[in-house]
Amino acid sequence: MPKTTGLPPRSTLASGLLTALSLVVVTGLSAAVGVVIAREFGRGADTDGFFAAYGVFLVLVLAASAVRIAVLPSLARARRDAVFGSVLLSYVVALGSVALPVLLVGVVANDSTARWLAGGLPASGREAAADALVFLVPAAVAHLFAALAASALAAHDSYGTAAAGYALGSAVGLAAILATVAEHGIVACAWGTLANGVVSLAVPAIALLRRAEWGRRAGLAVGARLVELARAAALPIVLQAFFVVCLRFAAGVGTGAVTSFTYAYFVAAALVSVTASSLGMVSSVPLARAALSPERASRHVVNTSLLSFAAVAAAAGVFALVGDGIIRAALGPDYAGEAGEEIGRVIVLLGPWMAASIGVTLTFPILFVARRERPLPLLAAAALLIHGLVAWAAVRAFGLDGAALALTLSTLLVFAVVLLLISPQVLTESSRGLALGALLTGGLALAVFAAADAILPATAAAALGAALFAALLLATRRLGLQEAWGYLRTLD
Repeated sequence: MPKTTGLPPRSTLASGLLTALSLVVVTGLSAAVGVVIAREFGRGADTDGFFAAYGVFLVLVLAASAVRIAVLPSLARARRDAVFGSVLLSYVVALGSVALPVLLVGVVANDSTARWLAGGLPASGREAAADALVFLVPAAVAHLFAALAASALAAHDSYGTAAAGYALGSAVGLAAILATVAEHGIVACAWGTLANGVVSLAVPAIALLRRAEWGRRAGLAVGARLVELARAAALPIVLQAFFVVCLRFAAGVGTGAVTSFTYAYFVAAALVSVTASSLGMVSSVPLARAALSPERASRHVVNTSLLSFAAVAAAAGVFALVGDGIIRAALGPDYAGEAGEEIGRVIVLLGPWMAASIGVTLTFPILFVARRERPLPLLAAAALLIHGLVAWAAVRAFGLDGAALALTLSTLLVFAVVLLLISPQVLTESSRGLALGALLTGGLALAVFAAADAILPATAAAALGAALFAALLLATRRLGLQEAWGYLRTLD
């Protein structure tokens, strides 16, 4: 039987807030890296090449997030059944068998990989991509194993150590970049990313070795774990690949387009990560411990999504009014004028994508709790094929705005299918609740920010709009937010 500490476990809300706080720190430090790149190197072929390679890193890091969520139920059950050590080792071996070929492609065949990723860029952009891949791919592999270690700690109801590890890793990575970027150029950003990955892995791994309850020996079943991880990672990898596909087509829009779209995506993805990802991670174990009916699954999806929708709506309103100013202040003079306006506009256009992505992020863990993940590889393959066609047509017709549209349409399709995989009842009930929640938050945001913009200068209108939006959400909390908050406080 698992040992007890005599201390009451944190509620899911408290664990979610702790994880969200760590993601805020990590996201803030990542944003600082983006600011360094913008101010040191501006917006051109080298930054386009670096961000093309960075897209590969993001794909693998999102796969790490999927691993972290997908293995939590199995590790929690393994701890309960006193076979934790064997199950964890089987995941390590399975993950290693995937990591090795990924390292070969990114490190040994980096030139060929860079030519595909940055095919529409000048030679300097392709060279920057090739140099960055050598460090970014090992960094991503470190994050894969860090995610596994974090899940193993979560199975012991420990979230703080992994959160601290990610925050410390981000700080170390930023320090490494600041110390070397002036002398070594943009490749120093890849070095710092690798340092980040190493620290993020080391902290939870050491803590795990010290406190884990290993239990008795059992069969490793590496093949079965590998299949499980493939099912877990297929869809998140493809969802991140949606972004990489858009980058590939954006390279044909013009020099600097890849960089602009990357910065807009970073802002949008950060909002999803800080709000939805933290709740998705910490709710997997409580859900795995209880029976999961369609009614409870629908309630979980709707209640956890509503709070995230509010943050997205507020951010979209602010960027709609003063996005170009924020971009210019953060990224420097190279992003003033048209470039800043372009990034701000794309962030606003990504608002519907953020809502759809929140839904997928919060629904995805339920597939593994309910053990409905078997069709995920097929869904992933079909979604990537469809997205390739949609992105090609949309970018060709509307440029970067079309890339935002393509991301939204493809992610909404995936979200609907994921809900259907859980059950048709979940699709029907969740869609109704989410549509009402999106209309409420989106409608309130549109009304207050538009009204403030009509009577005040942009900066003052953004501040007033945010304050009024928060006040109106509190005033109308009985329409959903109060129930959502109460649900999260009692989910244990």
